[in-house]
Amino acid sequence: MLEDITGDDRNYDDGYNHSPSEIYHYLRAVMYQRRNKMNPLWNNLLIGGFKDGEAFLGSVDMIGTAFTDDFLATGFGAHLALPILRKRWHPDMEEGEARELLEDCLRVLFYRDCRALNKVQVAKATAEGTIVSDPYTISTNWSSASFMQNAGNLQGDGGW
Repeated sequence: MLEDITGDDRNYDDGYNHSPSEIYHYLRAVMYQRRNKMNPLWNNLLIGGFKDGEAFLGSVDMIGTAFTDDFLATGFGAHLALPILRKRWHPDMEEGEARELLEDCLRVLFYRDCRALNKVQVAKATAEGTIVSDPYTISTNWSSASFMQNAGNLQGDGGW
């Protein structure tokens, strides 16, 4: 789908590239059309980017519901990370502050999901381009008393 759009941009060779907003609207239409055909794509999409000095961040779900905001999350992050983001995010954050906030959100998600890993990658979209970090491990602390005691006097069977 998106390969066709970027391929067309490249083949036309006219210097035009679709903006993140255009891709967002295209994906909204695709997801809505697939829902109407009773064959939805079971995805929640976050579309982010930069074009002509303007940042864009939008979300499209599997039934074509779409919206934009200053920060977004999907899945488990929508339940656990968004409240943290709402409380601590402000528009004039430095990159270090933003990375620390993001790592705090990811750490909370790691603590709450028994199948998660604490190895993450962070992406940054600016007017100069997109940078994706190498995978790295976020620090964790399991010395909390609730992590150290057995729950329910189960004699060390691994339960909390």
